[in-house]
Amino acid sequence: MAVEPTERTMGGERDPDTPVGPDPSLAPSERAKELRELIEYHSRLYHQQDAPEIPDADYDALVDELRSIEAVHPDLVTPGSPTQTVGAPPSGLFAPAPHRVPMMSLDKVVSFEELLAWGVRTKRLLGLDDAEAEALRLVCEPKIDGLSISITYDHGRYARAATRGDGRVGEDVTENVRTIESVPLELALDPDEVPPDLEVRGEVYLPIAAFQELNQRQEAAGDKIFANPRNAAAGSLRQRDAKITASRALAMFAYQAETSAELARQSDSLELLRRAGFVVNPETRLVTGLDAVYEYCKDLEARRHSLGYEIDGAVVKIDDRALHRRLGATSHAPRWMMAYKFPPEERTTLLRQIMVSIGRTGRATPFAVMEPVRVGGSTVSLASLHNEDQVAAKDVRPGDTVVVRKAGDVIPEVVGPVLSERPADSTSWRFPADCPVCGVPLVRLEGEADTYCVNLDCPGQQLQRIAHFASRGAMDIEGLGEQRIHQLIEAGLITDAADLYRLAVEELTGLEGFADLSARNLVAAIDGSRDRPLPNLLVALGIRHVGGTVAHALASGLGDLDSIMEASETELAATEGVGGIIAASMVRFFATERNRAFVERLRQGGVSFGVRLVSDLPQVLAGKSVVVTGTLENFSREGAEEAITARGGKSPGSVSAKTTALVAGSSPGAAKLTKAEQLGVPILDEAGFQALLDTGELP
Repeated sequence: MAVEPTERTMGGERDPDTPVGPDPSLAPSERAKELRELIEYHSRLYHQQDAPEIPDADYDALVDELRSIEAVHPDLVTPGSPTQTVGAPPSGLFAPAPHRVPMMSLDKVVSFEELLAWGVRTKRLLGLDDAEAEALRLVCEPKIDGLSISITYDHGRYARAATRGDGRVGEDVTENVRTIESVPLELALDPDEVPPDLEVRGEVYLPIAAFQELNQRQEAAGDKIFANPRNAAAGSLRQRDAKITASRALAMFAYQAETSAELARQSDSLELLRRAGFVVNPETRLVTGLDAVYEYCKDLEARRHSLGYEIDGAVVKIDDRALHRRLGATSHAPRWMMAYKFPPEERTTLLRQIMVSIGRTGRATPFAVMEPVRVGGSTVSLASLHNEDQVAAKDVRPGDTVVVRKAGDVIPEVVGPVLSERPADSTSWRFPADCPVCGVPLVRLEGEADTYCVNLDCPGQQLQRIAHFASRGAMDIEGLGEQRIHQLIEAGLITDAADLYRLAVEELTGLEGFADLSARNLVAAIDGSRDRPLPNLLVALGIRHVGGTVAHALASGLGDLDSIMEASETELAATEGVGGIIAASMVRFFATERNRAFVERLRQGGVSFGVRLVSDLPQVLAGKSVVVTGTLENFSREGAEEAITARGGKSPGSVSAKTTALVAGSSPGAAKLTKAEQLGVPILDEAGFQALLDTGELP
């Protein structure tokens, strides 16, 4: 269970009818009753108020636990149990709209083994032999994270739209759905093709770009910020004023057509929808056999963040509608379809403590220490809280149950607290007045969001500066992680990165964990870093705004570190890809006596200050800007950027209208892909990237 298994007294803004958390000592009958209350409470928040407190995965866990209890104790099943019903009763905001055919829920699986088990049950119920089962054709489509809708047409004209509601009766949202551009008001069919009655089912959603734009408008107006596109879509659709709905850029994918005329296959239903003017999801596929279904699901999961809209899985439907009738349905879901759910990207967990870390620039960053939880494909126990204002705005506190989000390659984020789970004695967290490492008072300048430790000799800053210096994109010193650095600082062997170059094997062998071989390996790794290319050294210095791309531009333009240190702000700004802000930052850095002394000590330690980099490769990418995202097979990230700059191109960290192409490897950044698609920037795979390097032309 993701909900903490201890009974809590609720505080904060808890509704007095909110059920408390589960108690593992309860008898099955009492636990089932408690689960029904929890599920019904969260169902009301989700379906009626568009303000869920917990992620879908945690809600599913509650339902699964109730279902498992009912399976062992069938006498505890009640007609109104959430395992026997769909959705939630209509809210009363809109007129009731009965469904001619019930809008049922979906059963779900989360693994290939569970998908195969569904296939075995289906085969048994239909009486199929092995060959017939393997030849079964299935329609696969993305499971859109939106709001289900039913739209009826009378002789080809738009007549009524209703939400799912409790599956039998929904809410009449006819006027609001009428404003959605992808919903035709008249079917685009020849007169003799128009069915007298047509019910179209689909999913109303808010594209990610529209969601971001909506939240920007909401924030500027001082209005509510939506937590995610699904909540925003539901809240936008369920407005009393259809003009508000019309302003929200909602869209709809149609996935099912029901008419009095016979449609032999689900694929026929989709083709009718396309010809009638509806948008059918372009990722929909007709496949044969469950192995092909699984491959579809895995491929879709890998690309889920590049689609421009949120999905949380795939839906699999048997194509032959005659088999639909033979299979029928349970009390809440058809047997002829199944949802394959992707790993959850939001979960709840316990926030144990809020701590503050000190970075290499002295910035004090609060972060959450949490009960480890599996989310977004990895286990998360730490998440940044960014700054004092963010903690206050989210009002997260030690002891809270919090929602944690991790989408794709995004850094884990604490979304906010589950207020109904907050302990009664909870108090707001306060930012510390003093540095947690050195004890010097922290400083926050007026108008600034960040707080700083201003003690340059703070061990926390020392450690992070050295860790940055030794990191992969900088001097790349293998075996020198934060734990080793802390040990060396504590032993008094180093105070900054320049001290690394005078370390002797004999000094290290006396430290805990250092044998003769490990000591020699570390000294050898440090020695090998002396000859790193100049761009690596520039990154290692930690100058504000100077990353890999700028470092390569400076190395190519000025040749060595001495020339860069002596260059004026005007000369630096004139270097391609640098500009005034970066130039001013560099001049300030090298004008500081402490920094120049550090650089001189690096020189004394034998660190190479570089020579002018001259590439003999054809400059086929001169004037071109190529952005790289994801993992490539034949290039490291740094290697790909070097390949671009060596051919005269630039490799910035973000996509813009000036970007020539985006190179996307495996696990690419969703934001970069979305921006490229919005701007029409070509997206290349690794083969296309190599062709671009060879010719300078887009393939």
